[in-house]
Amino acid sequence: MALRVHAPPARVPLQLVGGEQRVVALAAAVVVALAALGALAWWWKRRQHPARRLRRALDGVDDLSILMHPNPDPDAMASAMAAATLARDAGATPVLQYPGSIRHQENRAFRTVLDLELDCIETRGDLRDDVVLVDHNEARGFQGADGVDPLAVVDHHPGDGTGRITDVRADVGACASLFVEYLQELDATVGADDGLSVSPQLATGLVYGIQSDTNHLTKGCSEHEFEASAYLYPAINEDLLDRIANPQVPIEVLETKAKAILEHDVDGSYAVCDLGGVPNVDAIPQAADELTHREGVTAVVVFGDYDGTVHVSGRSRDDRVHMGEALQAAVDGIPMAEAGGHARMGGGQLSLDHMNGLGPSDGVTREEFSERLFTAMAGDY
Repeated sequence: MALRVHAPPARVPLQLVGGEQRVVALAAAVVVALAALGALAWWWKRRQHPARRLRRALDGVDDLSILMHPNPDPDAMASAMAAATLARDAGATPVLQYPGSIRHQENRAFRTVLDLELDCIETRGDLRDDVVLVDHNEARGFQGADGVDPLAVVDHHPGDGTGRITDVRADVGACASLFVEYLQELDATVGADDGLSVSPQLATGLVYGIQSDTNHLTKGCSEHEFEASAYLYPAINEDLLDRIANPQVPIEVLETKAKAILEHDVDGSYAVCDLGGVPNVDAIPQAADELTHREGVTAVVVFGDYDGTVHVSGRSRDDRVHMGEALQAAVDGIPMAEAGGHARMGGGQLSLDHMNGLGPSDGVTREEFSERLFTAMAGDY
């Protein structure tokens, strides 16, 4: 019996005809179009990032003022350093400026250790034509401040101030974090010496700016602060960081802290301290920080007067107390008074004369103001 072997049938290529060919062609065209649209959307989104908009705005600018808020702190100074780096990369000549003074020992150490050239201003005429505001969104603290029309505003504080380019994000813990995002978006290299780069001086300043505004990454942080710190780590100079973080403290600051610790009032879990006249206004927020360590106290406000102005500083570890809103409520109705801030930290200023009754109101005694603060922290406003 013969063995029969059956060969497999030959494969015939699939033939598409008529409508089927048109369907395949249409599907391919749709895929290509979607890919193109996705690429265009990605390009447009990247182009609209505040870092790239700021970079384009700086093209053609010659002289630029980078303006910090009055009495700048490390976050403001670090942000100004980063803004200056971006400006120089765009071909501009920046100058870092501020109104007021730099008194706090931490702030003076930051400026000295990082060898910053900062220009103190008194009037609008001291500024260049083009101005970038960092770490605040409305110019203040000098004559003609309301006449400043910023080229850009980069800030993390609540407020309504705007510029031609505005990036205000109150959910971010430090303005320095926003500038680190800018550097990353613009492909800056960390530790390099050519092109847009993050030097050890800049990296150290930005990290300390973030730390100072978030109490060493423990208050008011967002993911931006941790991501920024990790990005900067390779270029940080630990010796510079240690020198900034551990400056010597004037004796009057230590005495003011001691007075706050010994002479504050407590109502429930809230503490208020009236320091009276103080020799160093920067000791007031430091005294508030000290009082937050008292067991059983979840929110504190410290106030004292210096050179005719009552300065107020508050801290909250209590989810029930939005410190910025509480301070706003406490000064409501007092002429020449302003206050505000974040949930965990706030501040304000009052004219001592108006507090004592000058002007359209009867004023408020220091005891009454203390009661206002307790009431506001309790939410009864």
